[in-house]
Amino acid sequence: MQRARQRDKVSVAAALTISPVRGHLGLHYRSYPNAYINAELYSLFLRSLLQHVHNPLVVIQDQGGMHKGPVIRELCQAYPRLDMNMLPAYAPDYNPVECLWNHLKYHELGNFAPLTVQHLDITVRGCLDECRYDQARLRSFFVASALPWAGVTGII
Repeated sequence: MQRARQRDKVSVAAALTISPVRGHLGLHYRSYPNAYINAELYSLFLRSLLQHVHNPLVVIQDQGGMHKGPVIRELCQAYPRLDMNMLPAYAPDYNPVECLWNHLKYHELGNFAPLTVQHLDITVRGCLDECRYDQARLRSFFVASALPWAGVTGII
């Protein structure tokens, strides 16, 4: 009998942000080598995001299991300025972060063959850092999503 080995991977939590005052777009992320993002890790990611964003924070997210549960409800109670909103089920076209993942997977890393998980993690973080400082690219992720962004400062 031979045991199947778990696939090595890097999970990433990411948030695209819009500053309504400055019209500036941002990308915040955290990578987790060889880990699955659950509600606890997602809650920690949101807490770190709340440290960078000092105004009300409106989060639009899919209905993944990591976005729900007691830990997330406790976070919302602890931070009243956090406004969590769920996209409809199975609606990736509405999620700008899905456009980011598509860009990374199929354009930046399409033919990439990492030697180790650490190599993959460093490369993914490098690609995300490049995106982070490219306002036109960040804008393209919002524009490519099916949500109506007309009139939102920094997008159109």
